[in-house]
Amino acid sequence: MKNHITSKSLLAATMAVAMLQSGGVARAQNLPRSTPEEQGVPSANILSLVGALDKIDTLNSFMLLRHGHVVAEGWWTPYRATARHSLYSLSKSFTSTAVGLAVAEGKLSVDDEVLKFFPEHAPEEPSNNLKAMRVSDLLRMSTGHQTEPGRKPDEVWTKVFLAHPVPFKPGTHFLYNTSATYMQSAIVQKVTGQTVLDYLQSRLFAPLGIEDPTWETSPQGISTGGYGLSIRTEDIAKFGQLLLQRGKWQDRQLVPAEWIDTATARQTSNGSRPFSDWDQGYGYQFWRCRHGAYRGDGAFGQYCLVLPEKDAVIAITSGLRDMQQVLDLVWDHLLPAFQPAALATARDTQEQLQGKLKNLSVRFPESDGTPAIPGRKTYSFPSNDLKVEAVTIEPTTTGELVLTARIDGEDQRITCGKGEWLDGRATWALLKPQVAAAAYAGHSDGYTIKLCFYETPFIVTLRLKLAGEKLIVNSETNVAFIQNKHPEIVGKAQ
Repeated sequence: MKNHITSKSLLAATMAVAMLQSGGVARAQNLPRSTPEEQGVPSANILSLVGALDKIDTLNSFMLLRHGHVVAEGWWTPYRATARHSLYSLSKSFTSTAVGLAVAEGKLSVDDEVLKFFPEHAPEEPSNNLKAMRVSDLLRMSTGHQTEPGRKPDEVWTKVFLAHPVPFKPGTHFLYNTSATYMQSAIVQKVTGQTVLDYLQSRLFAPLGIEDPTWETSPQGISTGGYGLSIRTEDIAKFGQLLLQRGKWQDRQLVPAEWIDTATARQTSNGSRPFSDWDQGYGYQFWRCRHGAYRGDGAFGQYCLVLPEKDAVIAITSGLRDMQQVLDLVWDHLLPAFQPAALATARDTQEQLQGKLKNLSVRFPESDGTPAIPGRKTYSFPSNDLKVEAVTIEPTTTGELVLTARIDGEDQRITCGKGEWLDGRATWALLKPQVAAAAYAGHSDGYTIKLCFYETPFIVTLRLKLAGEKLIVNSETNVAFIQNKHPEIVGKAQ
């Protein structure tokens, strides 16, 4: 495996300069870049994979590393390299790493009983199975629960977890359990006095050059652990490369190699389907995959995929409904491609690949006829589940469409591009106000608008139908935890 900085003196000089430039804090170091052929990967195979991913139209970003070098990278505009992205359950793998570091520092053991950390939240008469639950059971999703404990905003999450029935002996029953990951986060905070986010800052994030990570917290101020971390695509790739290098980064052992080996190994069985990458066993907050690989992953297709046998890492963010589909494409297109030595330069194919990667984009809304262009018009809405109170539509003379909406008492102005994504801030349905890019297309009876919340997997499509003095609004989100189609709302012109 090649290290991208081999000289200790060069490393020291580089870090010293970075420290001086940033007032004492080292700036992010990007991964080294190379061509696919230099690292033994045919550009044609990558081009074929990217073409297949592009047809799905729900990919956000893709990065491929071989021998520690980035050989291909692309973002589907308006997604971008500089933006953090929600990891969802890929956060779990980072929480597991925090546990491993705390173990290495002697602050806890995987054999510690969970109850010992929270005596103030223990039931009056804990069951024998609860008493037997250990940190290792949290890590491998074998807590003995039949159902997952809840995490409501008005509850103490650790107390709810410990009060939840434990019908099975811990270690004997696999149940994917985000609350179990939260308990890991709570334990790390208990023994270190820091949130997992803060604890990992000097131990993992800063050494890897991961800048400005954010992590949601519980009502008790504890990092949510099982979700809520947001970092950039290249940061995901760096984490994968650290795992591939068994915890070593440049000339430092950031995470004990023994912990990486244990965490990414099969610790428990979780199914028997031979062609499912969700049935190959589970480690300490890592999924085992086919073909000797393992991964951290999150809802809707956030992947950190590590292929030790191929010395490769793949980072993907997306908004998928079928997460197995992307893994199948990786196996089909890339697995046979990795070669042990450098290949002859394939300049034409490399140029085709680079052209494809630079021109990726989320699909724009499509027009189906001559748009109706009214003047500026405002519509009021009766009470509705989306909390939309009023919408103003205003076409501009320069071709944009301005949508001003009052939602739950707050006004927001969204400028939508025609054939281009325009940045702004927006909200819709259950999404919080946040950065978004907007594009629109005109129709004979109205407009279609896409709102791309590019720090998340979510893309909302609004269909605005003008019917006399009425505005009929239908909307849906590309992916959702419960339902992606929102209730139709009808407004009347003021």
